[in-house]
Amino acid sequence: MRRVGSVVRTAQGLAVLRADERDDAESDDQLRHEIGTMVLDDSLEEVGRVVDVFGPVDHPYLAVTPDAGVHLPSLVGSTLYAR
Repeated sequence: MRRVGSVVRTAQGLAVLRADERDDAESDDQLRHEIGTMVLDDSLEEVGRVVDVFGPVDHPYLAVTPDAGVHLPSLVGSTLYAR
């Protein structure tokens, strides 16, 4: 499990994450930013899937569509992880 980034806001029913800055030593960095990647919270509960990646390549934003029952406003400030 790898840290993806932190939720900075919600917009149009999506959680918007700011991805962690790229560490050149990380060979699987691209995998954490792929569309379709499942993201989890710190209690290992599934939160949703990445549906868009945008912004600068080395520090992008990710849009995550939440799973049913996920309360978006409570995610703001949370760190999310990828499987």
